[in-house]
Amino acid sequence: MSALAVHRAGPGVTVQDLGRPGYLRFGVSRGGAVDRLALSEGAALLGQSGDLAALELAGFGGDFEASEDIRIALTGAPMRASIDGEAVAWNASYALPRGARLSIGAVTAGSYGYLHVGGGIDAPEVMGARSAHLAAGLGAVIEAGQILPIGKDGKPGNVGFCLDPALRFDGGRVRVVPGPQTRFFAEAERSRFASETFRRDTRGNRMGVRLLPEGAPYVSEAGLSVLSEAVVPGDIQVTGDGTPFVLMCECQTTGGYPRIGSVLPSDLPRVAQAPVGATLRFEFVTHADAARIEAAERKRIGGLRGTLRRLIRDPAEIRDLLSYQLIGGVTAGDDLDAAD
Repeated sequence: MSALAVHRAGPGVTVQDLGRPGYLRFGVSRGGAVDRLALSEGAALLGQSGDLAALELAGFGGDFEASEDIRIALTGAPMRASIDGEAVAWNASYALPRGARLSIGAVTAGSYGYLHVGGGIDAPEVMGARSAHLAAGLGAVIEAGQILPIGKDGKPGNVGFCLDPALRFDGGRVRVVPGPQTRFFAEAERSRFASETFRRDTRGNRMGVRLLPEGAPYVSEAGLSVLSEAVVPGDIQVTGDGTPFVLMCECQTTGGYPRIGSVLPSDLPRVAQAPVGATLRFEFVTHADAARIEAAERKRIGGLRGTLRRLIRDPAEIRDLLSYQLIGGVTAGDDLDAAD
């Protein structure tokens, strides 16, 4: 069986897939990749199922070596990467020959990068998923010296593709829907929430991201008397100090802080990937609009494979090859001044 040897690993490298839904009543949130879109992009680049496990790299990667010839893809937050010392582009798929060293450094934008392998990381399955859920005590961070088994790859040799990722690595607009507790905030507070610019705080991880407002802390008319009830990733709690806190994939399963709204699943990767100091703005949308937005995003993700292009174009596939300036200084002649 193919395997990936870990020679060096950053402090936040974990195995992640789509998580384990259905265990909320047992106190275990979904978990899985904090940027689920990155999993879909990796699956498209390798032409495989989107539910296979990959390595999530929180800010920094590591050094990896394949025991056999394998395929890899790199998605999510762009990071400096090389294969045997030769720099490689992000958001692309490559062959990683037996014994070759893949080195991944720090992020250059965003927060979470992903290393995918053909066949997926074949970590032990627990409660229907291979993901590490550190808050629930499932799995652990990856450390140097580990050997990670790889599943059977159904498309060996199919590499050399790249894609343009959805932009989400520097903050921006985030759409939210109102919830049953939005009414706990006065109209003035809701309006300010939708017009103010927030800055991503240093306090943020797979459980949640704290956002600092420009102005005064937010005040809920319900105070802190809200009864604890189920919460899910995307919910925006306003904590006791009046600061919004967006819950992420490893959030708790119940909470008593009032929630001013909930981030659309399609926009949650933008919150997850926002680096420290990045700015975010919230926009309320109706539930009907949210349904249309989510349907459009599912359709876009379903068509990702159709957007792939080759890293290096094959001349046999270029229909208008003769129109390309293949040698510097050579022209068609019609750009010369007639007076010369």
